[in-house]
Amino acid sequence: MAKKPTHEDAQLILKLYELRREPEMRKARNWWMTSFWPRSAGDLMSIAQAVGTPENAWFRQGSSYWGMAASFLNQGVLSESLFLRPGFSGEMFFIFAKVQPFLKEFREKLGDAEAFRDIEQAVVRTKWGRERLKFLLKRIEIWREKLAPKDSVVRT
Repeated sequence: MAKKPTHEDAQLILKLYELRREPEMRKARNWWMTSFWPRSAGDLMSIAQAVGTPENAWFRQGSSYWGMAASFLNQGVLSESLFLRPGFSGEMFFIFAKVQPFLKEFREKLGDAEAFRDIEQAVVRTKWGRERLKFLLKRIEIWREKLAPKDSVVRT
């Protein structure tokens, strides 16, 4: 049974939203949303292994932020009905839809079966979430073709 939202849930959602406004996090979010258009697990690996680059930092910051937030939901700390509102977690769905087609191979190459696991669990936990993911997978494939250069995962 879904956890009934409380005032504490609302406060945690507001705190998580506030963290998204931090300047470096804004850069990471912008990169995830507008510049990073992976076409393969290799594209994910090239960013994951580019230690010391802004793109690697943004990759880790965006994925770890949403992984942390999703873990609150998955562990029953945070209300599903508040967390899964598009106005709050829509960005998480968008990010996950960008990596999901390559996730199995990425986990194998990375040697980490837990990569993106909390996000995945949060996204697919409800029928609405699974349908939203299907919708975004189609939309992202269209955007990937329109927006992403054929020879790079980072648009300049």
